[in-house]
Amino acid sequence: MQMSEVILNQPGQAKKGFPDSGVAPPPGCPPGLEYLAQMEEIYVNQKVDLLEMITDSAIEIPNRYSIENSSGQRAYFAQEESECCNRMCCGPDRGFIMHITTNDGREVIRCERKFKWCAGCCWCADSETCGWEMTVEAPIGTVIGYIRQHSSKWQTHLTLYDANRQKLYDIWSKCCPIFCVCCIEDINFHVFDARSQNKLESRIYKKWSGWARECCTRADLLVCEVPGMDVKEKALFLCTTFMLDVMVFETMDSGGAGAGS
Repeated sequence: MQMSEVILNQPGQAKKGFPDSGVAPPPGCPPGLEYLAQMEEIYVNQKVDLLEMITDSAIEIPNRYSIENSSGQRAYFAQEESECCNRMCCGPDRGFIMHITTNDGREVIRCERKFKWCAGCCWCADSETCGWEMTVEAPIGTVIGYIRQHSSKWQTHLTLYDANRQKLYDIWSKCCPIFCVCCIEDINFHVFDARSQNKLESRIYKKWSGWARECCTRADLLVCEVPGMDVKEKALFLCTTFMLDVMVFETMDSGGAGAGS
């Protein structure tokens, strides 16, 4: 699929729209992120793809996500853009762009993880060529931050940066080399202030979806709890869920070690 061919206007998107509360957007809020500014919990619900189920993931389809509030009302839709050969040959190590659109199809956030040879190893991720990095734009063309993988032995370790590459937050998983379908509890990624290293109330976690969905599909449900954060930081955390889903849980589904393998 060519970059210009990505479909941003999803059929039926307006059926579950997020209601307008009438609250004025905060100062400096990028256009289209007024709904995101109101959300304290962000549910990132990956859509089940029947073709992947039928072929047992032999055919890799671009990921799609419904971004919802805690009541299940959809605020945004996310569509992956990546090359077919890259998905089939590189799997979770592929480069990709994620387009996040409003319910009327207007793109408001774009995040990109470029392909790197031999990237993703948690032991040497501090090297420029070995650590995954994602760039986040909102609105399109304006960089608001970066998400960078760092060396961590067995744990997953990501750092969130602002547009000036100043550290904001560190995200750590538990010290476990493998996440699998047997993990029937929520899988937590804890958030720490990058300056003080104090653990915060915020977190990202993969929510257990039941045996049927966990065993029969590759669709994940991830949740961001982001109380008190500004809207640009919420956008960074939202894009971090896409990074984690591909880097950790798709790696697990393809037979690799899940935690920053």
